[in-house]
Amino acid sequence: MTAPDPDRPAEGVGDGSGQRRSGLRNPEGAVRGLGAGTLGLEALVLLLAIQPIRVVGGELSGAAVAVIVALAVAAVVLAGMMRRRWAWYAGTVLQGALLLAGLLHWSLLVVGIIFALVWGYALHVRRVILGR
Repeated sequence: MTAPDPDRPAEGVGDGSGQRRSGLRNPEGAVRGLGAGTLGLEALVLLLAIQPIRVVGGELSGAAVAVIVALAVAAVVLAGMMRRRWAWYAGTVLQGALLLAGLLHWSLLVVGIIFALVWGYALHVRRVILGR
């Protein structure tokens, strides 16, 4: 067995052979799991952030709490819909909505920035693995 040639791309990568770009057995499932996990974690963080924001960060109106809960519910619903292609676009819109929720409280802006970066990484991984 010889060592791989560093000047030659790996088999199936960029050679038009139609082979998988990664060594994953089910790359679509892995990418869906990454997206769903990201959205699920985002929903959990949003729900757990309500009380500390109310106690430490000042007053949070009932409408602001409703917006946070609605964003968390939307994240859970989208996590279950990651099989559909449009769910990735909807997840991006959700990140924008969370950034806009930063107008309600500064800590939501911080959470929005963090999850927008994580979502951007998930989209990057999706593009690298699936080529989409």
